[in-house]
Amino acid sequence: MIDWTDRHCRFFHRQLTGRALLYTEMVVADAILHGDRDRLLGFDPAEHPIALQIGGSDPDKLARAARIGAEYGYDEINLNVGCPSDRVQSGAFGACLMREPRLVGDCLQAMREAVSVPVTVKCRIGVDEQDPEPALDELADAAVSAGVSGIWVHARKAWLQGLSPKENRDIPPLDYGRVFRLKARLPDMFVGLNGGLATLDEAVACLDRVDGVMMGRGAYQMPGQLAEVDARVYGEPEAPVDLVAVVERMAAYAERHIAAGGRLVHVARHMTGLFTGLPGARRWRQTLSDAGSRRDAGPELFREALSFVDLSAEPRAA
Repeated sequence: MIDWTDRHCRFFHRQLTGRALLYTEMVVADAILHGDRDRLLGFDPAEHPIALQIGGSDPDKLARAARIGAEYGYDEINLNVGCPSDRVQSGAFGACLMREPRLVGDCLQAMREAVSVPVTVKCRIGVDEQDPEPALDELADAAVSAGVSGIWVHARKAWLQGLSPKENRDIPPLDYGRVFRLKARLPDMFVGLNGGLATLDEAVACLDRVDGVMMGRGAYQMPGQLAEVDARVYGEPEAPVDLVAVVERMAAYAERHIAAGGRLVHVARHMTGLFTGLPGARRWRQTLSDAGSRRDAGPELFREALSFVDLSAEPRAA
């Protein structure tokens, strides 16, 4: 999720779940090879376990980028074969690679041979006029042959001609059944489901058919539900997350970020949905959104915004 799941978002989400695997934004291999690596790849140790998602279509470049990611300490390297943005289309990678399963296999094998951490792939069920039955099978078979540790499938087609990247998130119909059939065909391979999972209830309901579930916008827009992940998905003892303590930790984190030259809004913008469903959530959101953009805003703003939230109330449906 480009421009969403940056390092500040991931640090925040880690305060809510200790077990969920967090994914970076997609970083293009060329940027890793030639750009500011600390800015692109740096992360707080608290974010573990964390996967680096890479975009590209050149096996050698991807192998070198994967090696650099592993050296930075990422727990998994993932190749994105699902992003439909104009940028990836012009660069002939992302979802475009659904049409080239053999090349995807070459890329994944090169990455796997370059690192000792798991290598995975994230794909669509097809693009444009492809038939999702053979298209997904061919891509998955190439990935299995390359020795990947897992296949994540966004359960809808990407329409590269005629739809915007935003429309590609909603208009092509979801087809969870296609992903379930892939898992049935590949019982020994980790197959995870992505796409349209807005709530933890929806995600957990799929876990009897696939090995994992990936939440994007649902987790971002209602991050409070991540506090239930460790118990409901990983079987940890139920232990209510202290949201006041989460806010305090984020205030301390924001203070360090500001001291290093950053701004409060870089952190605050990811936290606006934390109290969705509670009385005062709107004031919390407005305070962070409005005042958080001021250049002189400091972490005390979090405490001010928190004062508007009734933490004793039962959450309402969002």
